[in-house]
Amino acid sequence: MPKNTILCVDDEKTVLDSLKNQLRDIFGSAYNYEVAQNGAEALDVVDELTADGLDTVVVISDYIMPGMYGDEFLIRLHEKYPQIKKIMLTGQADQNAIEKARNKANLLFCMHKPWTQEDLSKILQTVLDNK
Repeated sequence: MPKNTILCVDDEKTVLDSLKNQLRDIFGSAYNYEVAQNGAEALDVVDELTADGLDTVVVISDYIMPGMYGDEFLIRLHEKYPQIKKIMLTGQADQNAIEKARNKANLLFCMHKPWTQEDLSKILQTVLDNK
């Protein structure tokens, strides 16, 4: 049976590596963990996973990225895949961008950098339990 996927989107490799390692610590092999370095790449990843019959259940996206900011990416993702749960990761998001993503992309949480593994675990458990 194929596993569901958690997708992490950030333009910084160190952030992606940290998220992926922490997700493995939290959930072990219960999920697939994919990464993308910008919004356009992330949309392609979700399209590919969907075409392969895999569900992306959560996307954790940075706010400030080249090409497309996180709020715009999450809105585009929501238009195509409204069932995916969305978390914004940021060190610099302004309140307007967060509200825009909440209203137009059904953003569930905004997680601030730096975060702790405990915070990540609590947020993901809440998001995943929210059917």
